[in-house]
This record gives sequence, structure tokens and C-alpha cells, in this order.
Amino acid sequence: MFDRLYRSAVLGVASRKPVEDLVRARAWSVAQRFVAGEQSTTAIQAVQDLARDGILGNLDLLGEFVNSPETANIFAEQVLALQTQAAAAGVAPYVSVKLSSVGQGLTVNGEDLGLHNARRIVAQAREYGGFVCLDMEDHPRVDVTLAQLRTLIGEFGREHVGSVLQSYLYRSEADRAALDDLRPNLRIVKGAYLEPETVAMPVKADVDAAYRRLVYSHLKAGNYTNIATHDPEIISDVKMFVLSHGIPRTQFEFQMLYGIRRDLQKKLAAEGFTVRAYIPYGRDWYAYFSRRIAERPANVMFVLRGMLKG
Repeated sequence: MFDRLYRSAVLGVASRKPVEDLVRARAWSVAQRFVAGEQSTTAIQAVQDLARDGILGNLDLLGEFVNSPETANIFAEQVLALQTQAAAAGVAPYVSVKLSSVGQGLTVNGEDLGLHNARRIVAQAREYGGFVCLDMEDHPRVDVTLAQLRTLIGEFGREHVGSVLQSYLYRSEADRAALDDLRPNLRIVKGAYLEPETVAMPVKADVDAAYRRLVYSHLKAGNYTNIATHDPEIISDVKMFVLSHGIPRTQFEFQMLYGIRRDLQKKLAAEGFTVRAYIPYGRDWYAYFSRRIAERPANVMFVLRGMLKG
């Protein structure tokens, strides 16, 4: 319960415009621990730097809840340009896309603009031998995102598009089972949005238990599973689970956030596990940064110390 109260308090403060202005003005040097710059060139360079330690990258141009077709299309063009730039740099593009940022919920010519732009992005990713992860957002968008995932896998194949399930949502285990016919590539996360207790578990222990169940059931079903956590106990449990069930390392990977537990990322890669870092970048970094700060109290102190130094 403390975790939920803490997250609510931090996100409530972060939503105030004077606080946003102050953080943007004073905390960019701190935010760069979590965000790989504001331009695609710095993000692609981050992928190349991580590759030297045997770590892969997952690029994410920050931005969400776009409210006009024009801005949605501009955002989609930026993602397309990112994929082209990555391929030109010798990096097979692996990108995460929030469908709200490319027009989900906006209708143009009788079609959901988010799905239209996602088709463009996934089609290009397939040409480059890349992959697109449809990021999961707050709970009202889950149904439409999973429906659009089903459409896109049908058109482009699960080798080029997947999505995310959040263990703190009560519905996620049923959602995972309902997707089994697709054999989807899914990233399993705990969840970072402030959701009502009617839809999301308020107790951390319950979220952790649900997380394990989602990972184990997806692995046992023979599906590619992205284990997105920094929790050493969960990572250790997953190692034992795959060993005891004869699940090959080619069926899963560990995913972590850029700038967090780099030591653990390097250690897992050195042990022969596939490791991928989620690399966000872009000028619209404040919302993402706020959610990272809301995850644990130590992050607030880190930011405050950085702002005082700045």
C-alpha cells in the first residue's frame, strides 16, 4: 500500500505545471541517466555503445496521448526515420511505440489512425529485419491495443511485432491466455501508470506474484518472453524455472531500463543470457522521467541532489 501512496503522491506533484517547468529547467543533467538524449543520433549511439558489452537495444521515441492527426502523423514519420537511421548505422531496428502517439483513437477515412501508422512502421521494420513492440498504456487502452496487435501479427507475423502485459492489472493473466493462439512475443512488466484499485493490484507482493505467473505461463506455452525487471529475486527465480523446465535461452530475454542496474545487465550478458536495454529518447521526456522517479523513493533523492548541484 505504501508503494501506491508514494507513487500517487509523486505523480500528483509531477503533474503540476510549475513543478514540470522547474524540473525541465534544472534536472536535464539528471534525466540523462534515464534518457538517451533528445535526438535519434544519440539514441542510436547508445545502442552501439551497449553492444560493446553484449547488450541489445530497444529504442523508444518519447511521446504519448497525441490529440490531432497532424501531430500523430509527424510522430509516425519520426519513428520511420529512426528505423531508417538505425538500419543505415548497421543496427537492426527494434523499437517500442505507444499507439496513442501515432493516432490510436483518432479516425481518418474510416480507419483508426494509430493502426494505420502502426502498419507503416511494422511494414518498414520487416523490410529491415527489425521488430516493433506496441507499448501498453493505461488500462482504458488495453482492449484496443491487444485487438490491433492481433491484426498486425496476422498481417506481418509475430517475428516483427509484439506487445506488453502489465502484471498489476487483474485482467492480464486472462489476456495472456487469450493470445496464446498467436504465439506472441510479449514483454512482461509490472506497470508504471497510476491505476484505480478496481483494475490494478495495490499490494506489491501481489503484483510480484502475478508477474511470476505471467512469465512462467508464457514460457511454458512455448512463447518468446521478454522478462522486463530489475528485481534480482525474480531474475534468480526465472533462471531456476527455465533450467528446471528445459526452456532454451533462445526463447526469452531479460530487459531492463537504460541507465538502471548497468552492472546487472553486463553480468547477465556475460553469463550468456540475451539482455536488452529499453532506450528512451526525445524532447518529450518529462512524463517518462516522472514515472521513473515515482517507482522508488531513492530516485527522488537522486534527482534532488542533481538539481541542487545544477
